Amino acid sequence: MSQAAAHNVFVYGSLLADDVVRVLLNRVPPSSVAVLNNFHRFSIKGRVYPAIVPVQNSHVTGRVLLGLTDPELLILDEFEDVEYQRTSVEVSLQENSDKLQAHAYVWSNTSDPNLYGEWDFEEWKQLHKESFTKMTMGFMEELELPDAKPRVAENCGNDIT
Repeated sequence: MSQAAAHNVFVYGSLLADDVVRVLLNRVPPSSVAVLNNFHRFSIKGRVYPAIVPVQNSHVTGRVLLGLTDPELLILDEFEDVEYQRTSVEVSLQENSDKLQAHAYVWSNTSDPNLYGEWDFEEWKQLHKESFTKMTMGFMEELELPDAKPRVAENCGNDIT
């Protein structure tokens, strides 16, 4: 039997929080601090999570989740908004400067007027992590619903005659 492909994913926003990753993947994969060159991490007006877009002479520090399975990558694809494009990027590991190929979720609209400033993970942790983690739990419950039995079936047989 062939081994499932292992994917590396560069994360730079809410997925820097182990709690959020654990809710999505049911585990926290090994990771390394990494830098993505020629990108900038912006805040998005009206949202609590960031976006990255290509910007020359800029860089984003995040981490690379290592060894994700195909099903885990599909969960992240579903979790990331449709406005993100999964893109193959090269990151530099901070500990040894090794280069590594990874997926990153890049904001599709590079000239989006809602992008501004610099997103701050520490501020996000204090203000939004708890509610975002709860929202993520709700997302996972909805994602799992198609495999569950239909809600209608649960009420069958309860008619009062």
